[in-house]
Parts: sequence; C-alpha cells; structure tokens
Amino acid sequence: MPRRSRPEATAPAVPAAAAGLAAGAADRLLRRLEWTVVRRLDGLLQGEYRTLMRGAGVDLADLREYQPHDDVRHIDWNVTARLGTPHVRVFSEDREMNAWFLLDLSPSVDFGPPGASKRDQLIGFVAVLARLLTRHGNRVGALLLGGASSAASSSAATVLPPRTGRTQVLRLIDALAPAAHAAGASSAPPGTTELHRLLGAAACALRRRSAVFVVSDFLSAPGWEKPLAHLAQRHDVVAVRLLDPLELELPDVGVLHLRDPETGEHLTVDTRDRSFRQRFARLAADREAALRTALARAGADTLELATDDDLLGALVRFMELRGQPVRARRRAPLVPPPRTAAAPEARAHA
Repeated sequence: MPRRSRPEATAPAVPAAAAGLAAGAADRLLRRLEWTVVRRLDGLLQGEYRTLMRGAGVDLADLREYQPHDDVRHIDWNVTARLGTPHVRVFSEDREMNAWFLLDLSPSVDFGPPGASKRDQLIGFVAVLARLLTRHGNRVGALLLGGASSAASSSAATVLPPRTGRTQVLRLIDALAPAAHAAGASSAPPGTTELHRLLGAAACALRRRSAVFVVSDFLSAPGWEKPLAHLAQRHDVVAVRLLDPLELELPDVGVLHLRDPETGEHLTVDTRDRSFRQRFARLAADREAALRTALARAGADTLELATDDDLLGALVRFMELRGQPVRARRRAPLVPPPRTAAAPEARAHA
C-alpha cells in the first residue's frame, strides 16, 4: 500500500511536554516518568542484574526455533527430537549489557494530536526503558534516523554512543525533542524514509550482542525486512511500532486538504464519501496484515504503541508476555488484537 498523506490540520505543534529542553524540560519530563511509570515497572525486573532481554548467561530463559548463524552448541537435542525441528536454548542475561535504540525521527512520527503524537509515545518509551536499564548498570545508546543532526538527509543516521547513568537518558530525550528536530530541519521535504539504511548501519556498528529496540511507524521505502531479520539473528530485537488510529480509519469530517510531511505531496479528499472511507479502511487493513507478517518473519518481537494507548499498560503487558515461554507467547501474541476499521461506518449508521 502506498504511503498515505496526513491531514495538516491534525499535525501537532511542538508538544509542551517535550519542547524547551534547554530550560530543563528534559529533566522535568524524566522526573515525571520516573514517578508515574519507572517506579511501577522497576519491580518487574528480575533482580538487580537481571533483565527481560535475552543473552549469554547460565539460567535458561526460553527455547526457540533454530535460525541461521545460531551457535550449534546451544541446540537442545531433546526438544528437537520431540518437536521434529531444531530448537536452541536462550539464556537470561546475568551481566552488564548494551541496549540500543534504533529510532525513526522522520516527519511522519509527528502525526497525532497535540501532546499525544507518535513522537511523544516514542520519547516516553525510550525515556522509561533507558532509565530502567541504566538504573541496573547497563549501557544504552542510540542510532537516529532524521532529527537535528541528520535532517538534511532522510538516510543519514546519527550515533549516540552507549553510556550508563541518568545523564545519558537526558541526552537521549534532548536528541528526540521536537524542538531539536525543528531546529535542524530544512524547509524542503526530506523525502521518503529509508529504514533499511538505519538497520544496515546498526548491523555494522553493533559488534557486541545487544538488546535492540527498533522504534518506528514503519512508513518507509521497501527493503527493510531482510536487514531486520539479519539483525535479529545476532541480537535480541524488539520492533516497537508507532501508530495513530486515523491511519487505520477516516472519520466523516468533510473535505480534507492533506499534505505528506515527508514527500510534500498534496491531496484533497472528501471523507463524506462512504465508499472512499471503505476503500481506505480496506487498504489500511491489508497493509496492517502485511506489516505484521513481515515483522513475524523477521523473528522480532513486536510491541504496538498507539497515540491513544497508556504507556504504562502497554509496557506491563509487553514485559509479562516477554517472560512467558515461546509456546505461551504464540497463543498470546505480543501485539494487541487488530483495531477494527468498521467504527466509522457504525457511527455513520448511528
């Protein structure tokens, strides 16, 4: 499905929760998240030096099907004989680890209501996870696609080297702020996002096995599936997908003038046309199915964060499912049930 244009009327201004970081707003934002989210999530971590990430250790955490380039010494032959397909053991990480955030900061993540855009969810997720990890002695780093340092090119990635401590979390928040992004952006549209370049850069830069969080809306040029699968073969990869309900269904609000923030394309549509809304919902549902299939084939766990989701609830659900064995996780997927696209029609009939 081709990239959809976004309504200019719903594109948010700089959210008050994340702008003005030079005046200390980054510290205030982190303090608020520490009180409302981090302290409640901290108890879910398994001890002072344990995480929900997979890595090298001595305690068995999970079993999964064998993938190319897996160490054959980790094959569990008893499980392989019972199930008929090779399975490998995955152990809990019991030492310091590196966590990397691969962040898509293209203009499409600014879509959403003011103060609750996809960028706001991205900032909240990164701040919470980075603080949880650094509090337990782990190091966090980031690769940024877009933003102030690489706004001139949608394919350039900026590297924030991994460090530990609260100061590193503040650096991350500062780099993700809409104010910093706007300051470095040019007036011309940057062009279509090329997520495969970010994943390829990560494959070259990440020498040590790490926990990798790919945070994006995955509105990108094709070709990112294979680099993501290649990254998941060596690292513990979690795909965090950002979305807004308006990307799945259009309400009946009359004539809309749309502008794609990445390509600059303009389009006028009449949302009063029921058949148009039905076609939009059908194409959106097809793209949802194709995207979920691609993420599953890549071997990455998936967390969906919508702009109307509660961050704490989403993270609690995700961490609980990450703690379950493979078979239980197959029965209870890491993503919520697909959002229905029939709501606008129901409201129209009502």
